[in-house]
Amino acid sequence: MPDRVFALIDCNAFYCSCERVFRPALARIPIVVLSNNDGCVVSRTAEAKALGIKMGAPWFQIRRAFEAAGGVGFSSNYALYGDMSERVMTVIESMVPALEVYSIDEAFAELTGVLQNLDSMGREIRAKILAVTGIPTGVGIGPTKTLAKLANYAAKRWQKQTGGVVDITDSSRRIKLLAVTPVEEVWGVGARLAARLHDMNIKTAADLAHADTATLRARFNVVLERTARELQGIPCAELDDAAPPKQEICCSRMFGVRLHELAPIREAVAAYVARACEKLRAQGSVCKRVRVSIRTGMFNPDEPRFARGALLELPYPSDDTRLITRLALEGLEQIYRPGFAFSKAEVLLLDLCQRGEFTEDLFAPMQSADSQKVMAVLDAINNRWGRGTLRPGSVPASPGWGMKRELISRSYTTQVDQLLVVRAR
Repeated sequence: MPDRVFALIDCNAFYCSCERVFRPALARIPIVVLSNNDGCVVSRTAEAKALGIKMGAPWFQIRRAFEAAGGVGFSSNYALYGDMSERVMTVIESMVPALEVYSIDEAFAELTGVLQNLDSMGREIRAKILAVTGIPTGVGIGPTKTLAKLANYAAKRWQKQTGGVVDITDSSRRIKLLAVTPVEEVWGVGARLAARLHDMNIKTAADLAHADTATLRARFNVVLERTARELQGIPCAELDDAAPPKQEICCSRMFGVRLHELAPIREAVAAYVARACEKLRAQGSVCKRVRVSIRTGMFNPDEPRFARGALLELPYPSDDTRLITRLALEGLEQIYRPGFAFSKAEVLLLDLCQRGEFTEDLFAPMQSADSQKVMAVLDAINNRWGRGTLRPGSVPASPGWGMKRELISRSYTTQVDQLLVVRAR
């Protein structure tokens, strides 16, 4: 067994799988989940792929044919997906020594030193996630994170043959997989980079593993060099127990309809500030600047175009939604111009730092303890009863400018009034 062992657990078509959990009748039905404003496909099941549905396909172009073939489309239900993700990660964390949540639907686990048969352990993890959450997964196991990712690709690519679990800690199995895997399937190698590698006759993962690392570093970068070393079985990337705090926090949304008047744009900006500040407090940070910007659609030649932003300094580092909203709305007043059809607003929190990392000026104002208590109560109520339960008065409950989500499912796990109800006959 190698000195280090990693596993990558990845949910299959995660958004679609979340929708299926609460609708067993959709188990074999083609499903797609759409981006904001029901724009394009961002998740698809194997059945949808079999119909030729491409990732990123515009919904308005494929809807009629897709639904005629028996397919079902859903608007993105981020509250549901986020809650289901937490459930999946909680199950994995209970079964492995260490965990790194890599994205909403995948996580790396450290299995170094585990005495249990690794293939059996992978199958136990997969079975328990399915039993507890209803979400199908693939598990890849290897001596580096890159090889674990590659094993996961194989687990999904040949799911019937592998049962959704592939262990390539054995060198002979690893060599076979590297030889049959196109280089573009290697973690971090996209289509453009793959084209350049093809010019160097590097067409498979095995070719990349055997390439001269000094040449890769000189012609590309150190990241590709490390990828090649990881394919050789040399760990270059460690497990990150916790993601570092973000240096910027952004909340940006397309409006569900074009907005011409200032009043609804003010509501949208206030809502985006509230969400950004939630994220800010969740990582224990405060911000020193806020940037607010608005723009029209940029691709319709028949519409006049306009885009502008304003950067505002806070009087002191803060995480208070009320203060940051007031400044953002002042900035919006400066940049708004009548006569345009606005399609999007953005709020960006800048110059972030953790509490205690900045030196307070003895003579400058600072955020009060009362403000911190108010924000703590706000977050506690929303965490318990659902986001938006308590919100600034300038943020409406059901805004007319909200994202178009005509096909959204119920919030089965996050809204009390939308829980499934079982009635006895």
